[in-house]
Amino acid sequence: MTLLKLNDGNKIPSLGLGIWQIPAASTGQAVAQAIGVGYRLIDGAAIYGNEEGLGEGIRTSGHDRESLFVTTKVWNDRQGYDATLRAFDESVERLGLNPDLVLIHWPCPAKNLYIDTWRALIRLQQDGRVRSIGVSNFGPEQLERLIGETEVTPVVNQIELHPRFQQAELRALHDRLGIVTQSWTPLGKGTAFDAPAIAEAALRHGKTPAQVILRWHVQLGLSAIPRSTRLQGQTENRDIFDFALTEDDMAAIAALDDGRRLGPDPAFFS
Repeated sequence: MTLLKLNDGNKIPSLGLGIWQIPAASTGQAVAQAIGVGYRLIDGAAIYGNEEGLGEGIRTSGHDRESLFVTTKVWNDRQGYDATLRAFDESVERLGLNPDLVLIHWPCPAKNLYIDTWRALIRLQQDGRVRSIGVSNFGPEQLERLIGETEVTPVVNQIELHPRFQQAELRALHDRLGIVTQSWTPLGKGTAFDAPAIAEAALRHGKTPAQVILRWHVQLGLSAIPRSTRLQGQTENRDIFDFALTEDDMAAIAALDDGRRLGPDPAFFS
């Protein structure tokens, strides 16, 4: 697994396990299994309802906690300074450990609380309770306001990103600001698996369409967090570091972008 340097000096793996929609009763096993096959980044969130399983999976894996990178997120109904501090405490209790990275899950611009929420995360980092702080689903306006009012730049912005929805302008802004782009729904729910650009590259490289797409994320310098509970799926998703896409492959995949968003629009979601 390659590591990406964050703007606070810490590092995050370029590939991790996302645990959204994994049933709480299955999360511990899925996490322990993923760690066993080489994953070092586990991406969770309070709203997923499985933080207890995330912590359980880490403990039962028997792996050194210091070599793992654990993410959680503050949900929309817990925004605001004091509410965020309480939400963090509750996540720590459920996880049974302090996360490495905490994100604001959505900006919820209609609530106009993300600045106060961010100030709470800054305090948690200053107090040494979390190593890194970032955001998720933030657009240019929210990022620029956040940085302008607090002078603290998020280390990560986790956004929907896949071959059908590539967000090139936002990625370019992240590069200018020194923010790592992390992709949720990186496989786009399979919407591009049959596209010639993907299928032909998979055939040439002896890989699956999913492996080609995850390799595309990695070669763009992104961090991707695909979800899989099956051992075979986790192993296949991991095995993307033994080949490289060509410039022609990358250009053909870039041409698949059609603006097809699969999740909510962050400008209105609350």
